[in-house]
Amino acid sequence: MGPSIVIVDDHPAVVDGVRAWCAAAEPPIRVLAAGASPGVALAGAGAEADVVVFDLQLDGAPAFRALTTLADAGRRVIVYSQHADSDTALRCLELGAATYLTKAEGPEHLIPALQAVADDLPYTPPVLGGAMAADRHPDRPVLSEREREVLLAWFESDSKQLVAQRFHLSAKTVDTYINRVRIKYADVGRPATTKAALVARALQDGLIDLAGL
Repeated sequence: MGPSIVIVDDHPAVVDGVRAWCAAAEPPIRVLAAGASPGVALAGAGAEADVVVFDLQLDGAPAFRALTTLADAGRRVIVYSQHADSDTALRCLELGAATYLTKAEGPEHLIPALQAVADDLPYTPPVLGGAMAADRHPDRPVLSEREREVLLAWFESDSKQLVAQRFHLSAKTVDTYINRVRIKYADVGRPATTKAALVARALQDGLIDLAGL
């Protein structure tokens, strides 16, 4: 059985198109809910979806706050946007998006992205790859503030459960944040599959120092 998604988009034609692409995927991707409000991903059937497909441009303006709310809730979010500029793509990663696609990038990228993100694997479509290559620190992942907080708390703790208690999160959500950090390191070609490797990356990138361990 394929992954499940919820679509947050205020353009019915886009919703219908994504539904059709998901139905044709192998295995098929289940669309549990769809709607024009981010709330459709936070309650009801949409709250159970593996991945949120999120249109950044809601009600005529970029919905950065709604993206932050979904990411802080531990949701895997794919931003599917009309904006193709690097600043917007990188800002969405900073806010916790798992990856960023433009609507010019069709099912040949959206479907593999959905399958990868549902399995906590990296996926870098062309526009995002270009934005990351143009970044001043292309080998350094763009972590959100919450991702950094959870990562550093995990380094200081004996278990993810303790981190979850500290931030009033579920252990599953802590896992999601840490997996998201691993994906971002893999995206820039610096995989960190173990806790020791993540500590090494954090030292290299100045997130922590030896005195802080």
